[in-house]
Amino acid sequence: VGDDLEARGFFACDPDLEAELIRALGTDAVEAVADANGDLVSFRTLQKQPAWRGRPADQQLRRFMGSGGRRKLRYARLLVDALELEQIPRPLDGVLAAV
Repeated sequence: VGDDLEARGFFACDPDLEAELIRALGTDAVEAVADANGDLVSFRTLQKQPAWRGRPADQQLRRFMGSGGRRKLRYARLLVDALELEQIPRPLDGVLAAV
């Protein structure tokens, strides 16, 4: 998003909030959050599926969070809670600063 749009209060994630949060935390930390919330075994099952085997962990985690009921909403909150202030992704930081 161009600086002119951000100055007007428009912020965009690349490609979405989950990807921004995974990048900010790192895959090891996101897997630790999944483990702490009882989802690591399910995530490992996704990793073994032929379509996802061998793909980068960040892509696997993004897919995992986008599947299964309310997981996307649940993990958005869990990952934001796991962030340190200096890790907040730029689009999220911009939105929070604008409100």
